[in-house]
Amino acid sequence: MSYFTDLKGQKVIVTGGSKGIGRDISLALAKLGAKVIITGRDETALSSTTEQLREIQPKCSYIVCDVQDVKSIYETIDEAHSRMNGLDILINNAGVNIPKPALEVSEEDWDTVLDTNLKGVFFSSQRAGKYMVPNRKGKIINIVSQMAFVGYVKRASYCSSKGGAVQLTKALAIEWAPFNIKVNAVAPTFIETDFTKKMFEDQDFYQDVLGRIPLGKLARPSDVTGSVLFLASGMSDFITGETIRVDGGWTAI
Repeated sequence: MSYFTDLKGQKVIVTGGSKGIGRDISLALAKLGAKVIITGRDETALSSTTEQLREIQPKCSYIVCDVQDVKSIYETIDEAHSRMNGLDILINNAGVNIPKPALEVSEEDWDTVLDTNLKGVFFSSQRAGKYMVPNRKGKIINIVSQMAFVGYVKRASYCSSKGGAVQLTKALAIEWAPFNIKVNAVAPTFIETDFTKKMFEDQDFYQDVLGRIPLGKLARPSDVTGSVLFLASGMSDFITGETIRVDGGWTAI
């Protein structure tokens, strides 16, 4: 039996789509026949990932965008909508973390994390909603974190931003339910990516993280992608305002 066949031809934007989780999600969607536009700040990485996407689905492309800049967000989503002649799914994956003890977090650190992980998610969703609401159809999937539900050291701004994104997911889900727009989130634990590789060179930190995950290992990007595909597909059409925790049991303790 084939699953996710209804994703073929869907018009999708993936923010932060050139690396890590975003890249894995984008490639999976392309393999299922979706038209994917990835966004991000690193044009070299965007171009490289888009080459891979186009080998699978020639209609994929990229747009350089800084989700800390609302004007950039609006222009990007408008351009993506124009290119694809529509928008079915927005995946808010772009995110950043600046791990520091709370006493050392600067205003600039705080603003960078909150503007990316929360403000960027809201204004991207708002602009997507501009097109989805009149069509009475659409899906928005926010990549958040288990840190929305638990505290952790050197994560004051990150936990705040991701907790806010979970509440934002609920708020938009309620407001846009009458328009048949489903808004959900996926909350991963620590993932094995190039982004996390350097931080796990600290063996004490690595062992502490593993010790908190009952399944005893880090997640892979594909673990997150599976939940995203489920939420993007018709299999989840009666789910909205929900956050799926892909955390190996960390928050079940």
